[in-house]
Amino acid sequence: MYAKNRGSFMHKLVLSLVVALLSVAAHAQEPATKPTLQDFAWLAGHWRMEQGDNRLDEQWMAPAAGLMMGMARFVQAGKVIEYEFTLLRQELNGDILYIASPSKQTQTAFKLTSLRNGQAVFENPQHDFPTKIVYGLQADGSLLAAIEGPGRDGKPRRVEYPYKRVKP
Repeated sequence: MYAKNRGSFMHKLVLSLVVALLSVAAHAQEPATKPTLQDFAWLAGHWRMEQGDNRLDEQWMAPAAGLMMGMARFVQAGKVIEYEFTLLRQELNGDILYIASPSKQTQTAFKLTSLRNGQAVFENPQHDFPTKIVYGLQADGSLLAAIEGPGRDGKPRRVEYPYKRVKP
């Protein structure tokens, strides 16, 4: 009698474990929800990087209606050297694009490929340089932006922009 109850208990235990494992596997295969522009609310505001007489300001509007608008201006010795208009746009299919319109260059779109732990990665492998744009909110509240891709010599190149939030 003990052996019969023990066998029934083992059968129930194995069955319970199988059901639990199948449930975990089913949840693991569910697609994660796509990020929305609300996930980029931390980027909104005025950011600045200063080195000597060089100043780079970048400003982003808060997300609204599937769009964030940004602009940047690089000033050196009191003169504007470069500027850029940017968009973060949520497409109908849910994709998020970073669209850059730098001064004296054509507009280029980069697709969001990763958004984890306050770091967003946008990529366009067909573009010459950069092929990757990264924005990361740092633990101290600063922002580290970077552009990456192949340099003119063919070696990987990374340019970083360590920003501090400008207080209004």
